[in-house]
Amino acid sequence: MAGRRALKAVLIDLSGTLHIEDTAVPGAQDALNRLRQASVDVKFVTNTTKESKRSLVERLQRLHFHVQEKEIFTSLSAARSLVERKQLRPLLLLEDSALEDFTGIDTSEPNAVVIGLSPDHFNYQTLNQAFRMVLEGAPLIAIHKARYYKRADGLALGPGPFVAGLEFAADCRATVVGKPEKCFFTQALSDLGCSPTEAVMIGDDARDDVGGAQNAGMLGILVRTGKYREGDEDKINPPPHLTCDSFPEAVAHILKNLL
Repeated sequence: MAGRRALKAVLIDLSGTLHIEDTAVPGAQDALNRLRQASVDVKFVTNTTKESKRSLVERLQRLHFHVQEKEIFTSLSAARSLVERKQLRPLLLLEDSALEDFTGIDTSEPNAVVIGLSPDHFNYQTLNQAFRMVLEGAPLIAIHKARYYKRADGLALGPGPFVAGLEFAADCRATVVGKPEKCFFTQALSDLGCSPTEAVMIGDDARDDVGGAQNAGMLGILVRTGKYREGDEDKINPPPHLTCDSFPEAVAHILKNLL
């Protein structure tokens, strides 16, 4: 902890850390309530691209998490900001439930490809359309490149393999806007008035959550829930500040040792 400042903010991953689909991680609601009583800001950061921010809040509230929409920063938000800043007209490879977060964006005659997790639309025809656009010079924007994620029925492919396929076929590099990109974490912290050295990240993805946060200057706590697999903590350098069994244990460590 030498050289670090007093903790001001905790960033929390959602899927796999607080819940898995419609099931909460045991004890997560009470742990979140305890954390909120401490003198730190809480923000939720997620690469989830299967549903809009509004739908995500509704899901969390059904699971009895007290979360407000303004507390959530998503990779969809980051992608929309980039599209608006560059005045692009994107082909959106997203689930229909996520399109709400791009309301008002002009998608006529698309000149860019935005790709997230879209199981219902990842077919040859759609991916080939994206390939042809990128081959002709359209920018490829990946909301994130996660290899896989945890569903109730087991691990499932994330958007990363599909992004990699387009990169390989079109001989290009995608612009990635979600975790583990440094800019994602700095954007998430920007309205909290604190620097990365004053923040900690809790998540179930060693590379995207913990590795990304630590590369941005934060502390990272890895939880053994969600997509975690044995040995994940050994796959990043530097290793996590802490690896623990679940979100409640991570909160207990923060309250005892970091405040």
